[in-house]
Amino acid sequence: MEGWSNIVVRFASYGNLMLLFGLPLFTLYGLKDNANEARAVFGFRVLLSWSAGLGLLLSAAGMMLLAEAMSGVTEVGELERHVFGMIITGTSVGIAWVVKIASLLGVLFCAWFYKRSPTVSLALASLLGAIALSTLVWSGHGAMDTGARGGIHLAADTLHLLAAGAWVGALLAFLLLLLRPGDVDAYRHLLLLRRAVTGFSTAGTLIVAVLIVTGIVNYLLVVGPTLQGVTSSLYGALLIVKLGLFTAMLSLAAANRFRLGPLLERAKKHSQVAAAKRALFKSLALETGAVTLILLVVAWLGTLNPLDSATAS
Repeated sequence: MEGWSNIVVRFASYGNLMLLFGLPLFTLYGLKDNANEARAVFGFRVLLSWSAGLGLLLSAAGMMLLAEAMSGVTEVGELERHVFGMIITGTSVGIAWVVKIASLLGVLFCAWFYKRSPTVSLALASLLGAIALSTLVWSGHGAMDTGARGGIHLAADTLHLLAAGAWVGALLAFLLLLLRPGDVDAYRHLLLLRRAVTGFSTAGTLIVAVLIVTGIVNYLLVVGPTLQGVTSSLYGALLIVKLGLFTAMLSLAAANRFRLGPLLERAKKHSQVAAAKRALFKSLALETGAVTLILLVVAWLGTLNPLDSATAS
């Protein structure tokens, strides 16, 4: 297993790029009829700038760790310039890194002209965020396969990442809506929340379906149609933890969709609205905690050899 520094950078990169893709996307499909109020709550110009800047810093840190691992040096200061050139021009992960950097610089440009054209800026930022997020598959297990199998694996990994990013972005959107009503009055804020719940209902079902299907495909391609050795290896144990956390997320999401969402829709009195908001916030906070742990597990899994689970006995 590689060092914890690599796991932390991978974890932060996953979270950062998923939010950069998923939050603007949610605004476009979930709050399109209340775009002005949503933009006032989210503060997209600052959010896009900081997220892209953080993404650039994390990308630089990731490149440093990769170069250190490939060159075999013990200190970052020992790295020579030609190592970076070799990685960038001679490896798939290096080319993907360049694409990610270009995409993040594009998001900074979107933040710059956001006030002139908010909708176009958000659409372009979400597209660039999707590209940046997709480049992470080249540092995962899918990049190890070749031919048709490799193409299927990379496609499944990409769809899995994008679906997860859409879910993470929607979670943050709901939390921000509940915490920061901005300049919106109480009644319009309630309408905004109701619109968000309605807007995510269909998309949420599609996201879950994509996550389940691509998760099964990835498992079959990485581990194979077997459970032998899974429970006796670190890789297999982390997979089981991930599955348990995902199941918990599904339960919370189902409660939000079929109980707490309708409760907010039916609320009439101020006390009923306040109670529905508190219940929804608690559920979303638990769901966010679960997805945070899942991202940490995924970052850890990416540093392990999946073959260990197949050979362990």
